[in-house]
Amino acid sequence: MSTAKSTRYSPESFLKGKIGEFVFEEMFRRAGRFTVLPFGYEKTLPEVAQRVDHVRYKHILENIRSAPDFVIISHDAANVYMVEVKYRTTKTAEEMLEIAKGIQKRWTAIWVFLATPDGFYFDSCTDIVKNGGAMARLNTGWVDEETQREFGELLRKFVPGK
Repeated sequence: MSTAKSTRYSPESFLKGKIGEFVFEEMFRRAGRFTVLPFGYEKTLPEVAQRVDHVRYKHILENIRSAPDFVIISHDAANVYMVEVKYRTTKTAEEMLEIAKGIQKRWTAIWVFLATPDGFYFDSCTDIVKNGGAMARLNTGWVDEETQREFGELLRKFVPGK
């Protein structure tokens, strides 16, 4: 599901990804409108994640591996969103389009949360593809401005831009 660029492992990219996931989870919890559930295979199927090199049928593992990182559920349970979280130092429409198309090959109705040093973005893969890779900024209807500002400062402190 990921682009070739993001599949190359490095400790730095791993940490940035984990920081992006932390920021998403804490911001949406603090917003108080959703129950936030970790959903990625590393969290839900840790035994599989630890044995990835020993799995015989890699295509099955790819389906599991491509699971979005989180599920958020509105407190009235009327709205459920599956969310893939990404961190990028810089956001490009080309890469976001590639990511959204890759996600749509395996999943439908997935949203992408993008954390960058210059702000947060949150949009459905459907809209990202429809808009040629453009993503909407995280609306204050999801997470209030003060919380976004606070977590933006935290993100820039630990993961400075270029």
